[in-house]
Order: sequence, then structure tokens, then C-alpha cells
Amino acid sequence: MDTTGITRIDGEKVDGRRPRVVVLGAGYAGAMAANRLRRNPAVDVTVVNPQPFFVQRIRLHQFVSGTGDPQVGFDDVLADDTRVLVDIATRIDTGGRRVHLASGAHLDYDYLVYAIGTRHRTPEIHGAAEHALFIADWVGAQRIRERVEGLGEHETVTVIGGGLTGIEVAAEIAETGHGVRLVGGRGIATSVGARARRATERQLSRLGVDVVDQGRVVEVGERTVTVDIDGEHTVLPSAATILATGFEAPELAAVSGLATDEIGRLRADATLSSLDDDRVVGAGDAVAVEGITLRMSCQAAEPLGAQAADAVLAKIAGELPNIVDQGFVAQCASIGRRAATLQFTRRDDSPTRAVVTGRLAAWTKELVCRETVENIRREAARPGKFSWFSGPKTTIIEPEPAGR
Repeated sequence: MDTTGITRIDGEKVDGRRPRVVVLGAGYAGAMAANRLRRNPAVDVTVVNPQPFFVQRIRLHQFVSGTGDPQVGFDDVLADDTRVLVDIATRIDTGGRRVHLASGAHLDYDYLVYAIGTRHRTPEIHGAAEHALFIADWVGAQRIRERVEGLGEHETVTVIGGGLTGIEVAAEIAETGHGVRLVGGRGIATSVGARARRATERQLSRLGVDVVDQGRVVEVGERTVTVDIDGEHTVLPSAATILATGFEAPELAAVSGLATDEIGRLRADATLSSLDDDRVVGAGDAVAVEGITLRMSCQAAEPLGAQAADAVLAKIAGELPNIVDQGFVAQCASIGRRAATLQFTRRDDSPTRAVVTGRLAAWTKELVCRETVENIRREAARPGKFSWFSGPKTTIIEPEPAGR
């Protein structure tokens, strides 16, 4: 890597000023990165985020049912000297090292952490874009809550998507007393083992969730869904239809001329550097790391945020960043407030035989949710404190340095 002209951490400045790092996004990855960058107090850190608070994305299903608040003030999770701008990046000028914002303002940077997260991906279902609701972000969760609060006592909610997000949303709404139909498409909880899947299905049944595990929604109407089961189409009432079918990244990287994968994530090498510009470092759900597969989750995002910050600090110091090294521990889905399924995994995220269910799993899930925020708080108080599980035993070829 060409380190000519890169400022050293020992206090030397760029052209007489502090090195400037802009962090786009203040979710689990961005907030962690912003705090960890304070390991070098000479670095000037600016965070850009659409909301004036941190959103616990893993609590959005609680928000829609009124059982939890995902908002945490930035003054509670970010270091005191971190500058926060409530705005949205619209374009990154990598040549000029400048970020253009929706407000019309711009920010100049020496390094940029790309941690904008993901949004809902609209499936190819007729009527979904017009009539469905999406659980992927804060704005979508607000719309779902408004709709659910306005429903009549006997009206049914349909949740499309049998993954962990869909399961949690369906269970949470069912526990409030609403009728809920969960349409799995390709099955329910397919990412966990058979034992965990059976436990999840039993717990959903106890809450009265109507599980259509092999049904496929082919059309969404204003108050209906059409489900294909074994080639037969059935029109069912649905006062609110919620999509939990997958995510994609916003188009920021693509419109900025940076390489992206098939769902719009920034393509990065094994040190998290953009393949096109090593002054741009990716983190969280919005980055696709060459040679590594990481499930979108806070479990992956926080270590990526920490490693992105370490990569930036290494570049500032004129050193080579480390290759990404992290692994998984478990998958956990809440099934309402009093039960959950906790599937332990190998470091590559494949399920083991170890499964915990019921109240103990629910208590564990709540502890994990709290701990994700505590991790960020502790990093603000003591930058560099956060640690994580290393990844599986894999061999990654060290990439050629990206150009500036």
C-alpha cells in the first residue's frame, strides 16, 4: 500500500490540521466505528445519520407492537467530542474526498467509513410496492405501528417472510391479541436446525399465529393477499400486510461510482477497503467483504465497525490494516415477550445441536439486546475495549492495494 503523505498517529497533522474521518450511518457498525476512532484523540470524527438518535434495529418488532422503544440518544452512546449531523449522504466524490448531503451541505474528509446499513427490498409480488408495509427501518416501523394501532379487534395481519425477522414481527403482533398469518414462502426458520425450527413453530402456534410455511404470496391488495399453495391461488383478507422478505443497500455507493454487489452493498477487500478507493472503508450490513460471508446482523455489524475504525487508524498511521477476522456464536429469535428460540452456531454460522427455548431463551435474547448497546457505550468510555469472537479457520488471499 502506498502510504505517501498519510499522517502518522503520533500527532503529526495533514497540512496543519487534524485528520478528518466522516462516518456515514450511526447504527451498530457506524456508532461502534465512531467511538473506536477515538483511540487516536487527534482524529476529527463527524457522524452523518438520518435520525437524531441511535435506533436499536433489533427492537423494531417491539416498537410496532408497543412493547419496546428502540431509540437511544446519541449523547448516551457516542463519545462527547463526536460531531453529529442529522442528514443523508447523496453522493461521495472520492476524487475530491467530499460527501454531498441532502441538505445541500457537504463534508470534506481524509477517510470515510461507509456504514449506511440496508433498507427493505421489495420482492416481485404484484401490488407489494403499493400496499405492503416494510419492517426494515425506523420509518417503516412507524408506519406499521400506526396501521396496527388502527386495526379492529378481529382484523388479520399478514406477515410475509419466514426468516427470523418475520417470525419476531408475527409473534410480537399476535401477542397483543391480533390475528396473524405468517406466510413463509420457502419455509419457516430455515437458517436454524430442525430442533430449533420445531420449537419455533410450537411457540408460534401457542400464540395463535397461522403459519403457512410453504405458501407463496403472489399478490398484495389494499386489504387482501393472494397465496399460492401447490399451484392453487387463494384470496385471503389482510387488514395490514408486512414484508420481511429481505434487504438491499441504498444506492449511494453505486451513484458514487463505487463497485457494488447484486444488492447494492459496497464491495470491499478483506481489510474492508473499497475496491475502488482505499480511503473509503466499509462496515456493517452495507458492505460485501471479498472472500467472507457474513449474515446481516448486529452480531456481525459491531465487530465490522470496530475493525473498520482500526483499518482507518492503521492507514492514518501509515500501516497495513488487518484482514477481517470474526465469527458467529448464535442465532436468536424472540417469540413474543415470554419465549424465544436460541440456536447456538459454529463460527461460520452453521447450526449446532445446542438449542435453548422458552423463557430462558427470551431472557438471554433480552440480555443480548441490552449488551449490544452497552458495547457501544463502553467503547465511547474506553476506545479499544470492545472485543469479539474470531472467525472460522479459512484462508484469505491478501488483496492487492486499492488505488487512491
